[in-house]
Amino acid sequence: MTPAILARDVRKSFGPVEVLRGISLQVEPGEVFGIIGPSGGGKSTFLRCLNSLERINDGDLYVNGEFVGYRLDKGSLRQLNDRELSAQRMRTGMVFQRFNLFGHMTALENVCCGPVVVKGLSREQAQKIGRELLNQVGLKGFYDRYPVQLSGGQQQRVAIARAIAMAPDILLFDEPTSALDPELVDEVLETIKTLARQGRTMVVVTHELAFARDVCDRVAFMEQGQLVECAPASELFGAPRMQRTRDFLQRLNAETTK
Repeated sequence: MTPAILARDVRKSFGPVEVLRGISLQVEPGEVFGIIGPSGGGKSTFLRCLNSLERINDGDLYVNGEFVGYRLDKGSLRQLNDRELSAQRMRTGMVFQRFNLFGHMTALENVCCGPVVVKGLSREQAQKIGRELLNQVGLKGFYDRYPVQLSGGQQQRVAIARAIAMAPDILLFDEPTSALDPELVDEVLETIKTLARQGRTMVVVTHELAFARDVCDRVAFMEQGQLVECAPASELFGAPRMQRTRDFLQRLNAETTK
């Protein structure tokens, strides 16, 4: 079976700063793959590379067997143009830390915008899909609310519905609860758990360790642009092999119990 994601020695620099320093990992179809680690470790940059928002400088990166950002042309790699990049990007739905909703659009309009403008669906088709998705994320009856009329958790759930509306092969979550007040975190995590139970392929960058332990099939610990350790969630949280992973988990556990 072709991996959903395959990274081999992926490197990314911004000027002289190397942010990704040889990342190699594999995500299987239907797997929920978590990434944890301290801030500045390259986690978000790796997601942005998967979604073609950043181009890697070296290594190989594939999504469903296709080069990300490039295609083979007569035996050589050629960068995709903007139109080709947009088509490739549709296969990976991205949910950001900040909700990035259009303030002048209702919840339903935010969800329907992509299917209408990008995929060419009729407004009626898109609205039917949009209502169904908003219902799935617990926002039935909120169709006509504007972002300013929604809580942070509700806005993030609209953003999740918007990502799903494009029917991506893979969902990418970049710290989806980090911008939320603590009392709103659970409603977003419950939505992601529901998606996991549906068998969707997902990569979740998160600082919610209990969520990663309970929901993710495997978890990777990243630090300073390197993949320190990757293991099934029960193993990484129960008996991590690397001392640096143990130190990180012990520190976070101590902070949450204060």
